[in-house]
Amino acid sequence: MEESILGTQTEESKPPITSVGVIGWVKSNLFNGLFNSILTIVILYLLWKMIPPLFQWAFIDSVWYTNGKACRGIDGACWSIIPTNLRFIIFGFFPYELQWRPFAAMIILFGLLFYSRDRKHWTKYLGYGWIAGLFAMGLLMKGGLFGLSPVETTQWGGLPLTLLLSVFGLTAAYPLGIVLALGRQSKMRGLKLLCILYIELIRGVPLISLLFMSSFIFPLFLPEGVIIPSIIRAQVAIILFTAAYIAEVVRGGLQGMSRGQYEAAESIGLNYYLTMRLVILPQALKIVIPPTVSILISAFKDTSLVMIIALFDLLKTTQTVLSNPEWMGFSREAYIFIAILYFAGCFSMSNYSRKLEKELSTEN
Repeated sequence: MEESILGTQTEESKPPITSVGVIGWVKSNLFNGLFNSILTIVILYLLWKMIPPLFQWAFIDSVWYTNGKACRGIDGACWSIIPTNLRFIIFGFFPYELQWRPFAAMIILFGLLFYSRDRKHWTKYLGYGWIAGLFAMGLLMKGGLFGLSPVETTQWGGLPLTLLLSVFGLTAAYPLGIVLALGRQSKMRGLKLLCILYIELIRGVPLISLLFMSSFIFPLFLPEGVIIPSIIRAQVAIILFTAAYIAEVVRGGLQGMSRGQYEAAESIGLNYYLTMRLVILPQALKIVIPPTVSILISAFKDTSLVMIIALFDLLKTTQTVLSNPEWMGFSREAYIFIAILYFAGCFSMSNYSRKLEKELSTEN
């Protein structure tokens, strides 16, 4: 009798099948009310109307290895524009027979980035590795030593140029932004005023104006015969612009630190430098990881603005291909390809920032 009662209670205590598993999730998240049910049905209808035609255009009716003339008579996507012009899109006007050099430079860069993902590798030797790697990348691109034929910076372009501008820019802008933030928090009135003026001045103008000034106005103030390559001037403009925004983000992190942290550092005899390096900055920079990464992602995308000053970055080389009469009218395919490359870079930075946040919060 007791067993039958227990068996009945157990069966009655089991949740209904519609409240567990996939069916339960769908019911509780997509159809848990009149409004959500209507919204789910509308979205499913729109997806049903959009996805099949898009799939048809992108894959079924598309062509991949034809010339531009053959693409005129099809209804699908002409992906042929990518493999046919891939080397120019990626490397721009870099000499064809020397394109192994920017390719090797990108391999070095990706290798350093991949190795640096693990915080266990964050030692002084990694810093030396980055210095050596950046020097090797610059040497491969520029040449002139060790039997490498020189290549003018005006011939640099495509993906290597975009990566160099973004990586060098972000690498230099981050420590400069920290210094500016500390300067703005300084008790030295002259230094504090200079940092405030710089930050507010740079943040008050768009990046494109700095690029124009670096390309057309700054050379007017140089002594006669002194020429600074346009890539260097654009790189400096990107560094100065990004550093001002990073400075404000870092300053917010510094203001978020309690006075007790400073007093604890003073109690054990740490000077200002050691207090900032060992106590304050590690905590402040951890707090501002999300907004900092947002600025870095924006800076990575903003490197495409250098096309305004006639630098052939990834976007400019793509537009050059589209100006060819053979490939006119296939901009959707080209821009989708470029968007995928930019998305891969931005998503990688965002994904790594979440991983880093998780690791740092776990350590606490």
